[in-house]
Amino acid sequence: MPTPLIAGNWKMNGSLDLIESFGRALADAELPSRLEVALMVPFPYLEAASRALTGSRAALGAQTLSDQPSGAFTGEVSGEMLREVGTSLVLVGHSERRTQFGEDDSAVLARVRRALECELTPVLCLGETLEERDADRGEAVVIGQLEAVLDGLEAGQRSRLVIAYEPVWAIGTGRTATPEQAQAIHAAIRRRLARYGDGLAEGTQLLYGGSMKADNAADLLAQPDIDGGLVGGASLKIDDFLAICQSAG
Repeated sequence: MPTPLIAGNWKMNGSLDLIESFGRALADAELPSRLEVALMVPFPYLEAASRALTGSRAALGAQTLSDQPSGAFTGEVSGEMLREVGTSLVLVGHSERRTQFGEDDSAVLARVRRALECELTPVLCLGETLEERDADRGEAVVIGQLEAVLDGLEAGQRSRLVIAYEPVWAIGTGRTATPEQAQAIHAAIRRRLARYGDGLAEGTQLLYGGSMKADNAADLLAQPDIDGGLVGGASLKIDDFLAICQSAG
């Protein structure tokens, strides 16, 4: 069974003061022994977060990366830059990147490849919209997004992915998939992973990323195929984030 991972995605939120507060809280917190923790903070705060998280068990993550190593790409950030400031994980294919910035499956695959080339762990985000779910296409959409990346990687690369299922209809809407709904998609993802090689399904961390909060984390994390959470708004509140981490113990 994969080690649980609780990753906080701050999106375009936060401050230097909040980073310092999180650093102190995570350094002092008594977290479950079998737990990995990560914070995905905005680009300008990565270096400060790298310093603040020193001495804690939390890894540093970024929210996206360019598919290019360098060059005339104003506003972009390369994987090499992320590594240089202490980043070890990076979100790829988050629903907001797909819907608001036009990243399709080929763009997601290119970014996954760049992350792997830079020795970063890609947290591959998958998820369906409300329209797709209401049309009974939710599982097909998610598996299609997964296969678009797995088919473009070699066996050794596939084993380096973390996968986050984030139903788009449950992000920032106040709606949350029931534990059973989330488990059904996670189980489908794990079944599909099993087709790509021995041990891949059992060894891949599958995170739930649809409005996980302190009051629903335990029920979600109790599901057999949910190995952790990609936490949004609740990851900006120290007490709530630590409570979710305790739920994963």
